[in-house]
Amino acid sequence: MAYDEILYDVADGVATITFNRPDRLNASTFKMERELREAVVAAGSDDGVRVIVLTGAGRGFCAGFDTSSLSNVANESNGVLNGEQLSTHLEDVFGAPHPDYLGRYSYFPSIPKPIIAAINGPAVGLGMIMAMFCDIRLASDTAKIGAPFTRLGLIAEHGISWLLPRLVGLSNALDLLFTAQPINAEEARRIGLVSHVYEAADFQTKVAEYAGHLANNISPRALRITKAQVYSDQYRTLDEATLIADEEMDKSLSTEDFREGINHFLEKRQARFTGR
Repeated sequence: MAYDEILYDVADGVATITFNRPDRLNASTFKMERELREAVVAAGSDDGVRVIVLTGAGRGFCAGFDTSSLSNVANESNGVLNGEQLSTHLEDVFGAPHPDYLGRYSYFPSIPKPIIAAINGPAVGLGMIMAMFCDIRLASDTAKIGAPFTRLGLIAEHGISWLLPRLVGLSNALDLLFTAQPINAEEARRIGLVSHVYEAADFQTKVAEYAGHLANNISPRALRITKAQVYSDQYRTLDEATLIADEEMDKSLSTEDFREGINHFLEKRQARFTGR
């Protein structure tokens, strides 16, 4: 797969998608957005991929939208899928995801594989939003994360007002959105915005270990169902979620992955999950 503004690589069950505009701190463009969507959907459809990692080239994750490209908006934006087109596209590929997870940046939860944001440097504005919609966030100790919208006279964009309070709580979310001040990686971990912080020198190794664990030691079927449960249950009652979990548990007991999960544990060997 050839792209202009991202890199795409698959190795050992992990698809790594890298924003590749390091001279602009990987600031996003409409072309990058299209390429990202194509790559994420391709990884989600590839049986050889079990985990997706999203990161940035050079010293940044993504420094927001590249305002210098706004002069090309009239031409470039024609290739950005609108909500109806994206909904149809993802439903054709993955079935019928919840409509809230079919938006321009909110489609990551519809991808049936874990998506890890490996935040190697500044993740600001749109970069923060894309990281927030990933399932897991891992950060380098040099990372800075921020939502500068109000400082620019803008509002909480692209659903972050819905998502951020669910990740860090109402007060912390309002603090980040009101002040428009970036926070460092340790503060992001303290409030629950990222799961783990690693030293910059070891960051790529630690991300690879984390992704490799999911790809090699965890049932891909269990990951797919669990991800769907967690996101769909945001719109269910506890009783509904419990009933669906009971149904899915019954289905799991008859799968190859369940049998392999028991056998590799008893035989004290590496798991060989098939995803079936």
